[in-house]
Amino acid sequence: MTRTCNPVPGVVAAALMAVSTLMPDQTHAAGGAYYVDTAEAASTGSCKVESWASFAGNKDFFAAAVPTCGINAAPPVEMSAQISRDRTGDEWSTAVTPRLKTNLIPTAIGAWGLGLSAAAAYDNVRRDNTALMVAAPVTLRLSNVMRINVNNGWMWDRIAGRHYLTYGAGLDWRTPENNFIFTAEIFGLAGSADVKTVTQPGFQAGIRFRPVDQYSFDIIYGRNIAGENANWITLVSTVRFNVLDK
Repeated sequence: MTRTCNPVPGVVAAALMAVSTLMPDQTHAAGGAYYVDTAEAASTGSCKVESWASFAGNKDFFAAAVPTCGINAAPPVEMSAQISRDRTGDEWSTAVTPRLKTNLIPTAIGAWGLGLSAAAAYDNVRRDNTALMVAAPVTLRLSNVMRINVNNGWMWDRIAGRHYLTYGAGLDWRTPENNFIFTAEIFGLAGSADVKTVTQPGFQAGIRFRPVDQYSFDIIYGRNIAGENANWITLVSTVRFNVLDK
């Protein structure tokens, strides 16, 4: 059961949520448009490019593209880099967030799987490393078509000089043919912040249409996803391929 070439983290997505008031790049540590991550990682040679644009009711904007590939290591490692452009109020920023992820305990029906991910956010406008993030996503597969993802992690906001615990929980349910996938998730930061909404939970719910294995399209509704207490609509497209295929 997948949301992307391997179940998202992407996204999406880990519970490493970045907030626009904390991190200008609004990093999705799950490696995709969703914030809550899964325990699974891309297999060697399995690649994807996930792109999305998010539009907020307060006129904020966020767009990103995330190329991801699994590489042959011990254990196998998923490598990705989120390249993003966003507007908060009248300010624009551009950022790059490289990320590494691996699976430590494989997922199985009725058993928890465990992953580990780490990411660093670099703001091209500030020319500075704005945040460091680590997360341990776990996944419980309830059946072949349903799973629960739970994330816990840590984020160091280097701009504000603060440390946060990160959390998230999500549910994925797909049709038996894998043509449609419904995802709902809640996520947030635990710690002190100058703006109250920064540490209030965010929420997303979306549906994915996957007409063929290589391509999928999502539409997602979100609330307070960047700590700004706004409603969001996100449009996503994903292309998958395998560099080992002849």
